Amino acid sequence: MPVREKFVRAGDWRTLETFWNVSTTAWLQMPAGAEVKIRYSGWWFGADRQRTRLDGTTVKRLVISRWSVFTARLQMKVPADTAVIYVVEPGNVANLPPGISF
Repeated sequence: MPVREKFVRAGDWRTLETFWNVSTTAWLQMPAGAEVKIRYSGWWFGADRQRTRLDGTTVKRLVISRWSVFTARLQMKVPADTAVIYVVEPGNVANLPPGISF
């Protein structure tokens, strides 16, 4: 299970991961107050999906679907500069969160 860590600067939307032509599942929990979304985009359009806010206790699941035949980006907006730990797995896996501590 690929656990990833990135440093995210406060401000506008920051891209954590970029996907193309795959289905993938991501789990995030912290930092509290951060917003996350999936941004699908092509040459002539862009659309946000699954936009949600992290509360620091509930593990949130976001699924990158076959819409990523266009580019799909897992993006986050944080209120302060911070390191973010998250999990990304290929495919549309079960609804259960990964068995790790965030």
